[in-house]
Amino acid sequence: MNSSGEQSKLHWRRYKEQEKRRGCEGDRASSLLPLSLLPLSPCRCVRLCVGDCPVQIPGRRPLSPLSLLPGAASDFATGSVPNGPRLFYAGPDFVARGMSSPSTSQSPALTEGESTTANDNARPHDPGTDSAGPARSRLSLQLDQRSLHFAVNAWVLIVALIGILPLATRQLQYKGYRLSLLGTTCTTGYALFALYGLPRVGNTQAVQAWGHLVTSSKDFIPFMYCLMFVTSKLHLKLVLVPVICWALEHVARFLRRHFTNSSLYRAYLEPLCTWVDRNTTAVNFLIANAEILLGFLLILALFSKQRNVMQTFMYWQLLKLMYHSPFTAGYHRAIWLKIGRTVNPYIHSYTPFLHDPMNAGMRWWFR
Repeated sequence: MNSSGEQSKLHWRRYKEQEKRRGCEGDRASSLLPLSLLPLSPCRCVRLCVGDCPVQIPGRRPLSPLSLLPGAASDFATGSVPNGPRLFYAGPDFVARGMSSPSTSQSPALTEGESTTANDNARPHDPGTDSAGPARSRLSLQLDQRSLHFAVNAWVLIVALIGILPLATRQLQYKGYRLSLLGTTCTTGYALFALYGLPRVGNTQAVQAWGHLVTSSKDFIPFMYCLMFVTSKLHLKLVLVPVICWALEHVARFLRRHFTNSSLYRAYLEPLCTWVDRNTTAVNFLIANAEILLGFLLILALFSKQRNVMQTFMYWQLLKLMYHSPFTAGYHRAIWLKIGRTVNPYIHSYTPFLHDPMNAGMRWWFR
């Protein structure tokens, strides 16, 4: 034991000399625990680190994690571990660094969480897995909307045929007439709302720009046409001819796209759908002829008890829009050109007094 005490004193003197050579302050050496509190043994030295200066403590038995603080000898002797920097015994050749007590117990958990997050971020990201779900739901939603639109148009076609053909009672024909116009109004109005919505800004310029977009669309003419006659008390079966043609075109197009593998479609509906698809121009000319003829019938209705001046004026405004719209202009202009070639010679020969009213009407028409 005397030899071991002399060795410890020798080590202590060497440590003091190293401290003086490195220029460290003397209070660092005094901050260490007294050697009398450390159970000495003939094992090798343990290298610890306080701050930036390594400290070598004489041979001692391996200890569990310890905390060394200036003036904390009594706490160390009783086994309590105060808050502050902690030093861990790791072996004779390992240098331990100081760590604060609150983070010591949480550092392993944080390290594991950070490593898990890093592994998740390092995994290759597959954009197809994220976009597959929304794309599939969007496609199913569009298909449901198209199916609903098809169902409504098929219903409109059936009730319009009931309203125009003399196969049912007069009351049932009138109900079919109203329901077909109401169904077409709802489908075209919903199509316009889904495509353009409502004007976002309430000022005049925004409303005018939105109105220009809506009036130049394809669904605006059928919407105004059906809305005009569904609110009128006038009952003309000629009104249903364009409605039947519009519904027939949509139903035939949908059946050709989605029911080609159906045996029922191939047996009964394929010839009709093929004819409608191949003769779209003839169907559009039939629609244009019915619309123009209906305008002249409204003029003749002004001399009857069912006259409606406002409805007649609005319908001729709609005919003017059909004449200038890119979707119907080709058919309407061709028909009006034929009408002009047929009627103008009779007007020049028999009714020359109609030249001035005709010129005024043409200026309003082409404005």
